[in-house]
Order: sequence, then C-alpha cells, then structure tokens
Amino acid sequence: MVKTTPSPGAIFYVLACADGSLYAGWSRDVCARLEAHRSGTGSRYVRSRLPAMLVAWRECESARAARRLEAAFKALRRVEKLRALSRGQVFGLPVRNAPLLGA
Repeated sequence: MVKTTPSPGAIFYVLACADGSLYAGWSRDVCARLEAHRSGTGSRYVRSRLPAMLVAWRECESARAARRLEAAFKALRRVEKLRALSRGQVFGLPVRNAPLLGA
C-alpha cells in the first residue's frame, strides 16, 4: 500500500503594476514572493514595472491547483481579468481583494 500525503497548499495572486498591467503568479510562501517582487529579485516582468501592489489572492489546495488558476487567468483578455477582479471572483472562485497579513 502506497502512502500519499496531500501537497502543501499554495496561493494564486494578482499584482497591479505601475504601468497599469496585471501580473498573475503563485507561491507556497506568498509573503516572501511579494518581498522578492518588491525588491526587484522576483520576476523580470514585475521588476521592470515597479512598484507593484497586491490586488487579489486565493488560497488553493495544492501548487497544481494554483498553477492551473494562474494559467487560466493569464489566458483571459484584459477586460475579462478586470471584470473578474472587480466582482471578487475568478472562474466562479472567490478571490480576496484585501491585503495578506504581513504583505
């Protein structure tokens, strides 16, 4: 019998960049990832568009679920992304528009 343990959770998040663009990502330690973005050591995309502000996030059951949500969000047109964020839902899943504790 193979014993499996559930994957640790992850967080899907959306940043609003200084140029008005949106950046979606995921992380197991989102506070550390946000600090990396803010210090310019995160993604190249965000580094060239600082400052960036956390606008939405969602806890996911696994890294796989967070990556899927990220990919699906990135596939949306900008107007669809903005509409989803203003409703507080991405693909029918609620996202939090309040800041993360410590972020």
